[in-house]
Amino acid sequence: MSHLAAAAGHGFLSPTGVEIAFLLVGIVTLGAAVVTVTTKQLVHAALWLVVALGGLAVEYLLLTAEFIAWVQVLIYVGSVVVLLLFGLMLTRAPIGRSPDADSGNRWAALTVAVAAAAALVWVVVDAFRTTWIDLDGPAQGSTRVSGEILFQHWVLPFEALSVLLLAALVGAIVLSRKSDGAEDSAGDSAKDKEQR
Repeated sequence: MSHLAAAAGHGFLSPTGVEIAFLLVGIVTLGAAVVTVTTKQLVHAALWLVVALGGLAVEYLLLTAEFIAWVQVLIYVGSVVVLLLFGLMLTRAPIGRSPDADSGNRWAALTVAVAAAAALVWVVVDAFRTTWIDLDGPAQGSTRVSGEILFQHWVLPFEALSVLLLAALVGAIVLSRKSDGAEDSAGDSAKDKEQR
């Protein structure tokens, strides 16, 4: 009975410490995501992406989904960002400011981003509008429940994502080898001109 009274006394205007921490971490994560897409330095963008993905992992921890949080750290922070940095190094992208990385289509990109975010919010709200969480059952973020959901319903997208990341790495290697070949041929033609 005391639990019901405590639950009834807790409302929207009296947030707990976890809810305040969730909000603060969410603001930091959103700020890091905005800096990621607005900075003109590619390496800084990758490092701000680490902050944004780490903030998401903290959000999962605050939601008591520890397994998802550590998967977020291991796969996204540990693998995807390292893959991006390897791609930057292999393609010899400039380390400093890159004005040529900005195509000048910021308003079109902003329109597409807002439309995509609105569509995503609409799809999620529509999909989970009548979903009820069984509080007496196993925790939704536990290893067992997450593994069952992942390997029963999301195997194909999970494998498709791994193939996509592999293709991105192979593409970065191919691009770096083509630029090496172009530089070598340019160097050879310069040597031939000097000898003549």
